[in-house]
Amino acid sequence: MPDMSKLLNQKINLSFKLPLTLALGFTLAGCEGSVSLLPNADPALRKPPAVFSADAARREYETKAPEVRQPDFRAQYALIMKEIDLANISNQDRSNVEVWINGKYVVYCPSFEKKTAKALPFTMFYDQAGHHFDTGGGTNPIKSIQVYCDGKMYDVTAPVAD
Repeated sequence: MPDMSKLLNQKINLSFKLPLTLALGFTLAGCEGSVSLLPNADPALRKPPAVFSADAARREYETKAPEVRQPDFRAQYALIMKEIDLANISNQDRSNVEVWINGKYVVYCPSFEKKTAKALPFTMFYDQAGHHFDTGGGTNPIKSIQVYCDGKMYDVTAPVAD
């Protein structure tokens, strides 16, 4: 008959070793090739970084688009979480939506249903040169968040999330 205390110790050791081994594996492997640890709720936004980068390279910030101040979109961002939470608060589904940070970094959303929100990690946002948006430096790097769709540029009010 096996010693119960020995079996219990082996079981406890295994329950601690497995999560530590997985964490070490993720750390050593890094997050390269991934936008975020958890998959995005929107299947259209589950792409590798190279796809976001290539898409951003062919997009131009529409400087001549009429600016709209209507509150069709609302955003907040969390520098610690490194993401923007963007909501389409209008009564209209939107398609071909470009979300811009500082008029330089962009992510494309093929569709954005009315009365829904999307979590957009900063690692999805790229400029035309292939650089992703970074919050390094300790100061607030976000000067503006805008949404371009239907030929209009929506200026989005974006408070910092607590």
